[in-house]
Amino acid sequence: MTTRSPFPAPDRLQSALDTVHRAGMPGIHAEIRDGDQVWRGASGVADLGTGRPVDPGMRHRVGSVTKTFTAAAVLRQVEEGRVRLDEPIGTYLPDLVPGDRGRQVTVRMLLDHTSGISDYLPHAFPSLKGWPVLKGLSAASLDDNRFRTFRPAELIAMGLAAPPGGAPGGPVGTYSNTNYLLLGELLEQVTGVTAEKCVTRDVIEPAGLRDTSFPAGTRVEGEHSLMYEALYGLVEPPRDYSVYDMSWVMTGAGLVSTVADLNHFFRELLAGRVVDRKSLAQMQRTGPVRALDGGRTLDYGLGLTRTEAPGGRVYWGHEGTVWGAGTTSQTSADGRRQMTLAVNLMRWNKPDASGKPQPHAIDGALAALYQLALG
Repeated sequence: MTTRSPFPAPDRLQSALDTVHRAGMPGIHAEIRDGDQVWRGASGVADLGTGRPVDPGMRHRVGSVTKTFTAAAVLRQVEEGRVRLDEPIGTYLPDLVPGDRGRQVTVRMLLDHTSGISDYLPHAFPSLKGWPVLKGLSAASLDDNRFRTFRPAELIAMGLAAPPGGAPGGPVGTYSNTNYLLLGELLEQVTGVTAEKCVTRDVIEPAGLRDTSFPAGTRVEGEHSLMYEALYGLVEPPRDYSVYDMSWVMTGAGLVSTVADLNHFFRELLAGRVVDRKSLAQMQRTGPVRALDGGRTLDYGLGLTRTEAPGGRVYWGHEGTVWGAGTTSQTSADGRRQMTLAVNLMRWNKPDASGKPQPHAIDGALAALYQLALG
């Protein structure tokens, strides 16, 4: 039986954010809602050099939360009859995905990460080859690629050339950004406009989001935090990567948004106002998917994850990371309880002698915040 916890007192929420900051997070900001009750808060600094404080209204690189937007744009094309979920991707993109793979991998398999197509990340960032095993890695590629502009087809080719992560349609999926770059190319093929313009026109604007956009250059427009990457202790002290060419992951993790906009988006999505109810039901058909970090299995649908809070309440949403920035957005199935938070330090866990990342005080502080906010 699902239980509904009361909305936490503002001082408890602020204390939970302060605990995350004291545990080692430079800055964190969040919006937590329950129906008409809304709390926004922040703790820590946006810039370690100047001490500029973080603010809950700041824009932020939201990483793979972008995948929910891209998935919704694809479902809109399904609703309009231009795309079929169970059609092979080779029907639409025969030059990008030729041969048996093009005939076996469907649009649905790209959306739910059961395509078996590997992630291109270790090939676009060769100093990270072997991740999630940390031995022998370096941060060199992060700096080498800061101002590099990738073409989607270039990255897709890297993922297709890598050994597959599994058979198409297998019982356990493997998370892969290559899938979502292919979906971006699909959107461009069937609409005749860029994927970014399609997502903006069909998802961002109809949802009424004012502060959500794909970046036009290497910088985040508007007030934002610096974004510090530690790369499991390989970058010491952590380095700011807020200025970055995001072509390496655009329709997979390129969006910039705010915590308020993300909460609004997921309310609209779960209310059937971004895609129709039939499409939403497709998005909520989940199965197990191995996360990129290798340590978790996600309950993943079509661009949506399903989680269950200790009280039994089901939440839908997504989390995301890019270099230096992390975001988590969760909304209860009834749309009432929501939590979206953003942090400006990533991969803070340092490895032991075997190369395995070790627990950090930030982990426990974030877990306590999630439990308080989600009930």
